[in-house]
Amino acid sequence: MAEQSGMIIGIGRRKTSIAIVKLKEGKGQVFINNQEIKDYFPLSYQAEEVIKPLSVTDTAGQFDVYAKVTGGGRTGHMDALKLGIARAVAKYNPSLVSKLREYGLLTRDPRMKERKKYGQKGARKKFQWTKR
Repeated sequence: MAEQSGMIIGIGRRKTSIAIVKLKEGKGQVFINNQEIKDYFPLSYQAEEVIKPLSVTDTAGQFDVYAKVTGGGRTGHMDALKLGIARAVAKYNPSLVSKLREYGLLTRDPRMKERKKYGQKGARKKFQWTKR
């Protein structure tokens, strides 16, 4: 996670999604997997949630965000990006860590899918039991 050519790198994870986020000083453009944020997340609340670390710290117009996300679905992507951006902003300016923590943006969500157990239909569901 070293700085390269003026870029600050942050990595975020959620469920099986992994986001590698690069912040570069710019005009506030956000690109995810080479697509603009409004194309990648067509629903407005998703885009707002992703850039929440920037809006909370008042750095929304300072950085261009370039992110690559793999694995999982849209919700996992959204939360992984949010964590990656928050970590990159915290690395850029350590004085913003308390503000990010206050909003819970630096906490990784530890919930993962529970594995299926043998002798059962799923993680918790059992096979149908017949009394007689």
